Amino acid sequence: MAGTPNSDRWAIHGRSLRNKKEDSVDYTFLANLQQEFALPEKGILSRVLHKDEHANVTLFGFAAGEELSAHSAPTPAVLYFLEGEADVQLGNDTVHAQPGSFVYMPPMLPHGIAARTALRMLLVQMKAPSQAH
Repeated sequence: MAGTPNSDRWAIHGRSLRNKKEDSVDYTFLANLQQEFALPEKGILSRVLHKDEHANVTLFGFAAGEELSAHSAPTPAVLYFLEGEADVQLGNDTVHAQPGSFVYMPPMLPHGIAARTALRMLLVQMKAPSQAH
């Protein structure tokens, strides 16, 4: 059965029947994001969890004291903090993020992250639908 947990794989990818025409939808299921990788002792670790024409989803792990300098992106994005604490620059503001913190960022907003402690964070970049010509 598609989507049945499998302890030998870190992600379950499958297809699910959607209607009588048997159109299918691809999906990714991850049982626990906090078990995807150990937090690094040094540096920043990232793993792409899902990428398609609609979204790019990446799990990040930061060692305490690591920083991602201010930058901007052309797509809207969401940050969700799973573990640890960070100072997050959003334009001219700096906010304190902790487990459960959520950030929505519009396109081109300058942003940066400074990990106060070891940190696990999910980044979801949303892509605009292609325009038909």
